[in-house]
Amino acid sequence: MKAGVRPAFFCLLSSPPYKGGEAAVTPLLPEEGWPKAGVVGADGVVGGKFIITAADVKGYLGSPRFYPEEARKELPAGVATGMAWTEMGGEVLFIEATALPGGNGLTLTGQLGEVMKESAQAARSYLWSHASELGIDAEAIKQNGVHVHVPAGAIPKDGPSAGVTMASALASLYTGRKVRSDTAMTGEITLSGLVFPVGGVKEKVLAAHRAGIRRIILPAQNEPDTEEIPEDVRKELEIIPATRVSDVLNAALEREASEPPILIPQFDNSSQRAENLSMKEINGKE
Repeated sequence: MKAGVRPAFFCLLSSPPYKGGEAAVTPLLPEEGWPKAGVVGADGVVGGKFIITAADVKGYLGSPRFYPEEARKELPAGVATGMAWTEMGGEVLFIEATALPGGNGLTLTGQLGEVMKESAQAARSYLWSHASELGIDAEAIKQNGVHVHVPAGAIPKDGPSAGVTMASALASLYTGRKVRSDTAMTGEITLSGLVFPVGGVKEKVLAAHRAGIRRIILPAQNEPDTEEIPEDVRKELEIIPATRVSDVLNAALEREASEPPILIPQFDNSSQRAENLSMKEINGKE
């Protein structure tokens, strides 16, 4: 691509629906680059050059209406970075999990589709059934509800590829070990702990790279798909193949807990004792 069109071109690419970056669209461009733009005079004659800069784009189109997700410098325990495919290309999304002391079950928000909800349920069940080997207190899962939210709640989301991200966010929450902020992931999971391949790998990885992420966890069966990623992008990435959920957690979670793991809730029975005394007083009067 010629240097003269690069600033304005990338300004346009940074917003939907053009989100693939130069690597995604360069193969579609003619070898000689973009045709020259002309200035139309009052007499209708086209002539000369007209150079559009990134600053000009804002003047013509107005302020940006969309802001793509960027890598967060630090993730608290319970948050993991995933990758998704959309009709407009790849997207980076964050999955957040928080404990509900004394609650029960799984609460899901963020306009999640049925397949994505099932991925969250499978992730929680897998962690629960393998709690001892993962260093998780099973009682903490049993006696705490959990709320999983995927921000950008106005945008519907669905598909199985968030399974590994759900599992990483929940494992981070239960262990207190943060998910590495330089890492994004995608992959479907099963209750037996297998990681299944997914689609849209090229678009997802390009979105993560554009967001500033340099470590990517992919299903091992998706390794051949990485050949579609442009070489200049691929050489900047560390791509980690995973066949099991344990592979994902070993690569995604920090080695040491930086936050206390979820504790088993201890309830204060003083209110119950007061209620019992009141009932005794009432019964005594009777």
